[in-house]
Amino acid sequence: MTDGSLAALCAELSGLTGMRVQLRDRDNRVIVPRKGQGWDFESATTQPVVSVPLRLGEERIGALTLGDGEPTLPQDARERLEGVLALLARTATELVQHESSLRHKVRELAALTRMGSLLVRAAGPEHVLEVTLELALNVLGLDAGSIVLFREDPDGGITDLEEDLLLKASRNLSPQWLDNPNPLSRDRLFDRMAIAGKMAVAEDIESDERILVRDEALAEGLRAAIHVGLLFNQRALGVIRLYSRRPRAFSDEDRRLLASLAQHAAAACEQSRLALIEREDQRVQRQLQLAADVQRRMLPRGVPSTPSLDVAARYIPSFELGGDFYDFIELSGHVGVAIGDVVGKGVAAALLMASVRASLRAHTREVYDIDEVVVRVNQALCRDTRDNEFASLWYGVIDPVRLRLTYSSAGHEPPLIIRVPRHRPPTPADVDELHAGGMVVGIDPSQRYQRAVFDLKPRDVIVAYTDGVTDTVNFARERFGKKRCRQAVLDALTQDPEAGAAAIVERVLWELRQFAGLAPRPDDTTILALRVRE
Repeated sequence: MTDGSLAALCAELSGLTGMRVQLRDRDNRVIVPRKGQGWDFESATTQPVVSVPLRLGEERIGALTLGDGEPTLPQDARERLEGVLALLARTATELVQHESSLRHKVRELAALTRMGSLLVRAAGPEHVLEVTLELALNVLGLDAGSIVLFREDPDGGITDLEEDLLLKASRNLSPQWLDNPNPLSRDRLFDRMAIAGKMAVAEDIESDERILVRDEALAEGLRAAIHVGLLFNQRALGVIRLYSRRPRAFSDEDRRLLASLAQHAAAACEQSRLALIEREDQRVQRQLQLAADVQRRMLPRGVPSTPSLDVAARYIPSFELGGDFYDFIELSGHVGVAIGDVVGKGVAAALLMASVRASLRAHTREVYDIDEVVVRVNQALCRDTRDNEFASLWYGVIDPVRLRLTYSSAGHEPPLIIRVPRHRPPTPADVDELHAGGMVVGIDPSQRYQRAVFDLKPRDVIVAYTDGVTDTVNFARERFGKKRCRQAVLDALTQDPEAGAAAIVERVLWELRQFAGLAPRPDDTTILALRVRE
């Protein structure tokens, strides 16, 4: 309790008063001063006449005693000495309490400093929990313990089976105890208290009626237990379970320290988990960037260099990967033009898009009829995909000499064809749509598709697009729609009747940006324009 000065003071009082004044420990051993500094223990040979207890909180840790002897001081010396002992005991108790509290704070500060270093270093969850258990046992002077985590439960409850918990750390507990399928308390009361933010304490397992596995606990040598939850933002991560091999009363300092450790451990675990998620997210992002680069390389690197056609196209994915595509195919002097939109977005849509594009290119090399090309693409997609995986497709072939367009559509937005007069700006009456075709590819393998022919003239403009253009919304939840798209093309040709394909594409995209503002884009955006030169 001290450096021996209290025992020395008792010896001096004995010599001064002629009565035996002693300092005794909780086991009634007499503490005597050692020559120099420190103390020794001696067995008590007599019973004290007066015993004033020394306490640490509610725990009795010793006593100041007054034994027999002949007083060498005045007649009232004994009464006065008893009063002195009471004051001395009270002072010693205050000093002991202060010393104990100070030691608790020092241990708590050291423990929390170490936990803080784990937070800074973002150590792995397993290492964080191992250190937490080690610190909790050391600073509280306990003998054994474990830390378990709950499995992810979409219902937010906790399992009633011990085997469904994840053991992350343990000290001085046998495999038989750790493998026991039953919890320590009935109805898992201690765990439920812990995750509710309460401290669950059993000061004596042998006499605690809440204990379910009393015999197993006593066989393991466990006599006291304290459970505290690992909670982060009111979400239960797990439970710290600590044990003593003798009955133990846990002070407020013990409970406060354990609660602080649990709070820091939960924060460190959550930070570690988020760091792992971030690293995994970075890895996935790198893979997505590589995939996006591959997808960009799958798009045409340029436009057809045909004297009679001016061609431009733009593709803007809503994510790193998208499901839109366009393509230009060289067909023995003719120009194949395709645009498509796969259902969905992201990785799945990108893979499906690659499949549709590859199938289209493969069949255009061996099949002459456009409608039969679309039929084969549809059959291949139906064979390799699920019912909810499909795509829209528009495919046309232009004879640049005869200026004849042959085309077929599979559920795609019909492209606009604008006849631009020489003597006046075009009006809505000069706009037509290319409708012929059938339903989307990937649903019905028996579907047949129509093909149609349209004879082009110099100055004609064809604009094909995906539904990312028409489905774009503004903050008032209004759709851009087909009407606005048509008007944007007409405005471009009204402002400049000789506008090239690239200028028309940029005008539509500019109108789209003005309409949507900062509203998020719901889908990929692809627009393609062809203009027949004079």
